Amino acid sequence: MRAQGLWGLAWRRLRADRVAMVALAVVLAFLLMVALSASGLIVADWEDEVGVNYAPPGFSHAATTAVAPAARPQALPDNPFDPLADDMRALRAQLAGGAVEMYGVADPLAADMAALRAAQPAGAGGAVEGAARRATLPFGGDKWGHDIIKKTIKGGETSIVVGLVAALLAVALGTVFGALSGYCGGVVDDFFNWFYSIFTAIPSVLMILTVAAVLQQKGVLTIVLILGLTGWTGPYRLIRAEYIKHKAREYVMAADAIGASHWRRMFGHIFPNISHVALVQMSILVVGFIKAEVILSFLGFGVPVGVVSWGSMLNEAQNELILGRWWQLTAAAIAMALLVTAFSLFTDALRDALDPKVKP
Repeated sequence: MRAQGLWGLAWRRLRADRVAMVALAVVLAFLLMVALSASGLIVADWEDEVGVNYAPPGFSHAATTAVAPAARPQALPDNPFDPLADDMRALRAQLAGGAVEMYGVADPLAADMAALRAAQPAGAGGAVEGAARRATLPFGGDKWGHDIIKKTIKGGETSIVVGLVAALLAVALGTVFGALSGYCGGVVDDFFNWFYSIFTAIPSVLMILTVAAVLQQKGVLTIVLILGLTGWTGPYRLIRAEYIKHKAREYVMAADAIGASHWRRMFGHIFPNISHVALVQMSILVVGFIKAEVILSFLGFGVPVGVVSWGSMLNEAQNELILGRWWQLTAAAIAMALLVTAFSLFTDALRDALDPKVKP
């Protein structure tokens, strides 16, 4: 009977861990959600204003219409102690009557604004003023009437893609730098250690904000570059140590004896034996980068206007909490906590499963 390899043993250990399998199922469900959202099969209409402003959570299907602003009162209540009562009463009467002049100055934009309102198409700007909207939504609505659950799914697409791609970039850089440093040694090792010391000497938050200020332009690609170019130090340290340990082993010396090139020895012989280290580092960085994207978007360095993410939802929710609108914060926080917790549990189980010191 053929002995199982490293990945076969790791999969057997993972299958025996029920918590790890549940966490893996949750992570795969989120990835499937991202794929369906990116392809437009779900939540393609998340920007539709289907509810009233700040529609509360509920399952009622009652519709309402946008209510026009209440007419200003034509007269103020009598107050004998107010010396400006008569003047304010006359002013309110002028405004309620639609006067275009105030203190003898005509509104220079009145005619242009009236023409613009008359020429505006029926479907411009989302829901039409006066069109029927839902009074409640299953998970509530934001200040524009967007469905929170659809917005949360669309925001998860941005945050998860940023976490995955940025982690892939960081691990790729850390692997290449660590391989060159650990395998070549000498001057090459000294250079990469110096470069690594510069990045680790600066606090990570300050480094991220510095790169964000240099790049300036907002966007998903910018966030990926910010996180990927600042997050390679952890994988570099571990990969370098593994290459130093493996380059003197017999199988690498045998590859050298048969004439294998340095590149082939580095990435054809050594890397497959330490790939589990890179994989575990990537899964750890995904969690960290999802949280970092939320922080960047919350601070205003994240996604631009028109792109939604969990971070931008939390940024909006800080003002809504003052008004008692808690549902956007709750939806984004629960979705993020569920994914981060599942990914962390799966990462811990994967690290144990790939550890050769742990008996199956």
